Amino acid sequence: MTLSSSPSISEKGDVVHVEDGKAATEGGVYNPHIDISGIDERALMRKVDMRTIPWLSFLYLLCFLDRTSIGNAKLYNMEAKLGITDNQYLVCLTIFFISYALFEVPSNIVLKRLRPSVWLSVLMVLWGIMMTVQGLVHNYSGLLVMRWMLGAFEAGLFPGVTYYLSCWYKRSEFGIRAAIFFSAATISGAFGGLLAVGISKMNGIGGKPAWAWIFIIEGLITIAAGAVSYWIIVDFPDNATFLTEAERTVVIRRLQGDAQFSAAGEKMQWRHIRKALTEWKTYLAMIVYAGVDMPLYAFALFLPSIINQVRYSATKANLLTVPVYALACVSTCLVGFLADRYGNRGMYNFVLLSIAAVGYIILIASRNAALSYFAVFLAACGIYPCIPNTVAWMSNNSEGTYKRSVALAMVISWGNLQGAVSSNVYRANQKPWYPLGHGLVLMYIGTGLIATVTFRFLLKRENARRDRGERDEIIEGQEGGFEVNGRFASVEDAKREKGDEWSGYRYTL
Repeated sequence: MTLSSSPSISEKGDVVHVEDGKAATEGGVYNPHIDISGIDERALMRKVDMRTIPWLSFLYLLCFLDRTSIGNAKLYNMEAKLGITDNQYLVCLTIFFISYALFEVPSNIVLKRLRPSVWLSVLMVLWGIMMTVQGLVHNYSGLLVMRWMLGAFEAGLFPGVTYYLSCWYKRSEFGIRAAIFFSAATISGAFGGLLAVGISKMNGIGGKPAWAWIFIIEGLITIAAGAVSYWIIVDFPDNATFLTEAERTVVIRRLQGDAQFSAAGEKMQWRHIRKALTEWKTYLAMIVYAGVDMPLYAFALFLPSIINQVRYSATKANLLTVPVYALACVSTCLVGFLADRYGNRGMYNFVLLSIAAVGYIILIASRNAALSYFAVFLAACGIYPCIPNTVAWMSNNSEGTYKRSVALAMVISWGNLQGAVSSNVYRANQKPWYPLGHGLVLMYIGTGLIATVTFRFLLKRENARRDRGERDEIIEGQEGGFEVNGRFASVEDAKREKGDEWSGYRYTL
């Protein structure tokens, strides 16, 4: 995999700029004594890409596969074998998202304090064990406990990796990387259907039914991947051992030149976490993300059932999910590339959510199997690209390593909590067309549309205020500025103390 580095985005010509392709900032340059003249930046970032993106994407493929495979297992008589009702099945889906949402913020704080190679590997092994044991349960209570534990241990991967990647790449490069990472979810959707069909052939082996083998085999694969991840996952740029000192210096300086002033390191202080907890951007982004994530989980958990209930067998229903997810994967990566290249992440969100809305309007109105199948393609192409695009949008607009870590975890955890809602909207008594479920998903999409427009409008208004100088700080020895915006000894002090609230910082629209 080779991803080219995008040109640096200058935020304020006299403060944040680029010289000869190397990021630089006004004072406070990381490792000023290190000679970086012999480093090829493009070759360096290709090296970073190869050490981060492929393996992390594979891990997320396993993560998403493990959480949604229950939808595939359901088609092979899991409910009947365990003696559970439809309502009990929905509770098992719901409880996963509650523990998942609860542990995301704490997990991101621990990730920052520990090394990613340690924390992410431990989480994978533990959730792999939970997944395997899920295939050994004999009743409703056993399945319920395993789903809770699975959610708790899976909670750290997506927000953790999202934050981790934001510590390696500039804002104009992050979107495509996040899209490729998240596209593993679409691949897992396609692969999950194929894998479920293959594993179902093991029905009866060792006295275990097909649905149990789906959990056991996928869990064992996750345990193995987690065990080797300790030696594959690399840590943060300032202590990444696969890079030379000069290469680490280039990575950090280019981030500093992209208005990521905390790239060289930041001490853990509660004021950084308080900023994330009290900032309006965090809460509005949570609404945007909820408007996307609830439809995502409703789609992923119930797509096989939706297709199955419009007159396709279990095996054929699983196979028919493959082209849907394949198209979603392509659209996710394409949007990630275009949004990085041309900006306007908010506008991409608006267009994508509109496409998803059209898909669900058709699903609500349709009573034709072929038309409903066409509609799920529209829904997938609208929903899936919005997830990494929204995460990249929030990450682009939050400066400070701890602040960004907590803000991203809050946004993602709130979105994932909506999975508890999505787990309960497709009721058995609504078969085969599920009008209530589709209607509630459409309502969430509409909320996401409104929040997207509002978020973009407020960011644009704030940028305009900074352009007019209304947010200028008083800098000792310089003219201008307003006392209400703070008084600082230097521009570097203002950057370090205020992060994205600094007057020279421009938000990504």
